[in-house]
Amino acid sequence: MLNEERVILMTHMASYEKGEGRKNMKIANYFRGDYVTVQVLKSIVCATICYAAFFALYIFYDFEGFMQDLYKIDLFAFAKNVLRYYVIVVAVYAILTYFVSTYHYVKARKSLKVYYYNLKKLGALYNEERNESLSVGGHK
Repeated sequence: MLNEERVILMTHMASYEKGEGRKNMKIANYFRGDYVTVQVLKSIVCATICYAAFFALYIFYDFEGFMQDLYKIDLFAFAKNVLRYYVIVVAVYAILTYFVSTYHYVKARKSLKVYYYNLKKLGALYNEERNESLSVGGHK
């Protein structure tokens, strides 16, 4: 005889495992500090690539004018401004990534706690049903 509560619980857990649970289990394999550090480092690399691409677009937009003004501008001040904006962009992006990845980690851990609680509950339901069938049948 099928236990309706057990079937509902198994269905709910299976849908979790196929969807959100797969991602959460990967996240939970890390310690919090390690997960956040990896995410921040990836974001720094991405921010650097994006900044370089936007800087190249900015230069190539008016390349002729840039080349004409190249000898008129103070190159050290220009490089200083470019570096200053780079540091600001990367710092803001890294800080944002820190908070977002910390939130994702905490959310994944809470979600997995519920999943593991449901696993224990499912095990208890199986044991309960097994004990009932043994007491009714009289066999061990």
